[in-house]
Amino acid sequence: MCTAIVEIARAQGMAKRGNEWFPLSQAVVAYDHARHAPLGDVITLDFINTDLDPGARAGVELTLETAKALRAALDRAIAAAELEEAEVRGKGAALSLVRTA
Repeated sequence: MCTAIVEIARAQGMAKRGNEWFPLSQAVVAYDHARHAPLGDVITLDFINTDLDPGARAGVELTLETAKALRAALDRAIAAAELEEAEVRGKGAALSLVRTA
């Protein structure tokens, strides 16, 4: 069953393929059959640069449980980074850190 679940976001950063780093232009999040992992359906993360050759891609296939744990870790890291940025810039932020397990 193909799910046709695909979300695309602009991306700014770097990804690595082999020994080479390349700039990113998009991040693609999808839910579909695993192509490489010995799993059923997976969340696939593809970090790509559409201006480079098709090999300018860093891909990951994750179970739903792993994707949820990654989302929670990202939420915690982003909240801490926003607090750090506010302190560094002297904004004295009143951000609340919400911890999810």
